[in-house]
Amino acid sequence: MKSPYTKSVGYELLHAARLHRVRSAQLLTEIGLFPGQEQVLTLLAAENGRTMSELAAELRVRPPTASKTVARLAAQGLVERRTSNGDGRMVRVELTDEGRRRAAAVEDIWQTLEREAVDDLDGKDKKRLRKLLRKIGRNVTTRLGGTTPEADIDDEPDE
Repeated sequence: MKSPYTKSVGYELLHAARLHRVRSAQLLTEIGLFPGQEQVLTLLAAENGRTMSELAAELRVRPPTASKTVARLAAQGLVERRTSNGDGRMVRVELTDEGRRRAAAVEDIWQTLEREAVDDLDGKDKKRLRKLLRKIGRNVTTRLGGTTPEADIDDEPDE
């Protein structure tokens, strides 16, 4: 007998997210990355030369977590840490040439994941799903005591 929980939105959301994460880890491993590292590369590809605090804020993690991830990426030769204009306290993280190549590969992986995840959904279903997931995110964020940026609210109306 199946648990009533298996008929809940939360169960399906958690199950889909878990499978998506496993598949992304599988693809990231093929290019020598672990989950989480691709986010740093993607952020730096969009805006190179970020500080550790900027990265931590964008990743929504504590600075020590961001620092560990950057250290691992630096050990792989994908990023470099540089002091900013002679101020040894201000460190900026920049992509290396190999880091840029890997960031491009990450973009390809995210496109593959997107295609695989929504393969049999039409455009209207995709748009509706994004909107519903944003609503769920807002609901949970509110319960956690946070706020949702105004830009996220209904920025993609139903057709």
